[in-house]
Amino acid sequence: MKPLIYQNVPNEFVTSKKNTQFAYRILGQDNNKTLLLLTHLAATMDNWDPKLINTLSEKYRVIVFDNKGIGLSKGKVPNTIEEMAEEVLEFIDAMQLNAINVLGLSMGGMVAQELVKIASEKIDKLILVGTGPRGGEGIEKIIPIANKLTFKAILHAKDPKYYLFFNQDDIGKTKATEYLKRLKERKINRDKKITLPSYIKQLKAIKKWGNANRESLNYIDMPTLIVNGDNDKMVPTQNSFVLADDISYSEIKIYQNAGHGSLFQEPIDFCKSVNEFIGE
Repeated sequence: MKPLIYQNVPNEFVTSKKNTQFAYRILGQDNNKTLLLLTHLAATMDNWDPKLINTLSEKYRVIVFDNKGIGLSKGKVPNTIEEMAEEVLEFIDAMQLNAINVLGLSMGGMVAQELVKIASEKIDKLILVGTGPRGGEGIEKIIPIANKLTFKAILHAKDPKYYLFFNQDDIGKTKATEYLKRLKERKINRDKKITLPSYIKQLKAIKKWGNANRESLNYIDMPTLIVNGDNDKMVPTQNSFVLADDISYSEIKIYQNAGHGSLFQEPIDFCKSVNEFIGE
């Protein structure tokens, strides 16, 4: 039998008390600390970098899942970031998870901030990557930016993430190509791609979040690691510094010459930072 890695770990399913069936994947030893990953705009489980997940699973029990109504999960796609946080809590309760560490990427980082409001007692440590606060600078421009770069990707027969996540210098192009190649390494039991209506719903939810009034983040009282690239086109990097200033027990890591997908550009170094932050 081949050892379990993210390229072959099976899809599993759990049904919540609200009768929502969530699809998830779990990798790592059961007795390790749990790390729950909340994903970015338009993503399914197949959009997590296998190199990243495999490395994290050496130290942690890593859980990824499809948001409600996305990929292999059932239900209706939420209209707001707040509703997305409620669905994450629904999944957490269905899985009977406690004392977890939460990593939120981009949209997932916004959801993570709302999750703390309703389930702080379940979260030990928080990792916010490529994200920003409610009402953060430039977040409301997500739709024109995403549309422009997605159209560019179509013209050049590229995956949109090639432009959305990475700088367009030689290093960025090389890292983007390597990352996108890794995403294709899983050959069986792949996830369903997001539908266009679901993608549009998520875009609108992020825009609402960006247009909302700023609020204090002093309710986030657990240790928090904030990570981004120095040239994030999706969620401007200055938002990471706002998070660091507003969250009491926080530390920040900014990757130079990197964009929105900094954790996929430097997966091994990122995992090292996670290990140092969470511990074993």
